[in-house]
Amino acid sequence: MFTGIIVELGEVYEIKKLGNSAKLNVISEKVIKDASIGDSISVNGVCLTVTAIERKRGIISFDVSNETLQKTTTGDLKKGVPVNLEPALTLNTRIGGHLVSGHVDGIGKIRNIDTIGDYLKIEIEAPQEILKYCIKKGSIAIDGISLTIVEVFFDAFNVVIIPHTAKMTTIGYKKVGDNVNLEPDLIAKYVEKFISYREQTGDEKIMAKLKKHGFI
Repeated sequence: MFTGIIVELGEVYEIKKLGNSAKLNVISEKVIKDASIGDSISVNGVCLTVTAIERKRGIISFDVSNETLQKTTTGDLKKGVPVNLEPALTLNTRIGGHLVSGHVDGIGKIRNIDTIGDYLKIEIEAPQEILKYCIKKGSIAIDGISLTIVEVFFDAFNVVIIPHTAKMTTIGYKKVGDNVNLEPDLIAKYVEKFISYREQTGDEKIMAKLKKHGFI
């Protein structure tokens, strides 16, 4: 589990395609210090497991499955490309963003970027399976970055990026046409599950509890 607060901008050292899988090697200065083999690290919002560490060279290695290559932007990474890095949260971690699982639900495409003073307003085209969980002022992880949705449209949504986020994450390097990993808020998925269960079972008690706690 992660918070969507990026700790470091790493850099792809190498990505080796191995049949239907791949090995991803990432250069890191900060995250590598406390990393151990078997740890979970978010790389552009994708939860990956550390399989090797070369501390002298500052390289963390990950094995990437075919499923991850197909369902995320990981397969498009190239040598020298910056990546967002965040280690898994601990029990004493401040949750400055929102709870992020690192399980990407879909890929979005940047449709427009407007500069408003020092800020960036970015519109992202997204599939309906993502948009159904998006609400105005709700949370979403874009390449692992916890961001607040400003507006939701039929086939897209937009976010506003402050200068600090643009500087410290990959979002500041993105261009129109670039793809991004998307993970909507987990809470929305649970609410959908509860409502779906109620519709299947006719359990009015679940609806009463949702209303009581302000979910509907």
